[in-house]
Amino acid sequence: MVNLITGPKGSGKTQKMLELANEKVKTARGNVVFIKKSHRNTTTLDFNVRAICMEDYPDILTMDEFIGFLYGMVAGNHDIDTIFIDSVLKQANISLNNVSAFMTSLDKISNNDKITFFISVGAEKKEIPDIDSPDYKIIN
Repeated sequence: MVNLITGPKGSGKTQKMLELANEKVKTARGNVVFIKKSHRNTTTLDFNVRAICMEDYPDILTMDEFIGFLYGMVAGNHDIDTIFIDSVLKQANISLNNVSAFMTSLDKISNNDKITFFISVGAEKKEIPDIDSPDYKIIN
């Protein structure tokens, strides 16, 4: 399942993602991963949540490379239960125009590897093209 949190900048998406990750790690049957652009605000994550800061991987520049990074992470650790991706529009070259394609890729990973995704997008739902799908759940 791919869960989407939408809203404009400053609407509390990151805080909600941090809280969800901290709650999820208590009940997850595997590892919980939190991916963000920078090291900022990672200190509030539970110690058992694996924080990954993409500024440590500056050569991942495209959506395909980012998806490849996720596949590599999943291949290297079959115990991943949940992956949070904060501020997805700040990752690689993911934009409002291709976030739907990105979510389709996440849905494939989710179905193949039984991983739940939570992603936050700095935009209102109505601003995101082709986002209405039964494969995604929008939570706000």
